[in-house]
Amino acid sequence: MTLASLGQGIGAIALYAVIGLVLMLAGFYVIDWTTPGKLSQLVRDGRPNAAVVTSSGLFSLAFIIVIAIYNSPAKLSDGLITALVFGLAGIIAQVVVMRIFEFAMRMDIGAMLAAEKFTPASAVVAAANVALGLVVAVSVS
Repeated sequence: MTLASLGQGIGAIALYAVIGLVLMLAGFYVIDWTTPGKLSQLVRDGRPNAAVVTSSGLFSLAFIIVIAIYNSPAKLSDGLITALVFGLAGIIAQVVVMRIFEFAMRMDIGAMLAAEKFTPASAVVAAANVALGLVVAVSVS
């Protein structure tokens, strides 16, 4: 391995890390925007259900982003664009599917997220988040 290829590899890691960070932030803000209540504030206020749902949402977004990066083309510029586009498409699909799931379950998500005590419904929403994130991630590949 040459020093040039080592530098190129480190540069690719840094660029994919930036893409991953941008997608995670975008995903968080989309989840926050489409979910009743201000998730970031509810988490800061110590609402356990908001923390459970938010962390599962981020975890599922990470699946989608990792698969988008993993399946990106070998050429760095093509790979970065592909990871960004598929990552964004995956985030949108994840959010839409979760909102449909929550509607189908007829849950008052806003009240559940704002509750001061843990409620089992947040574990169901978290499990659905992760499961649907896996489904969306595999569909990205």
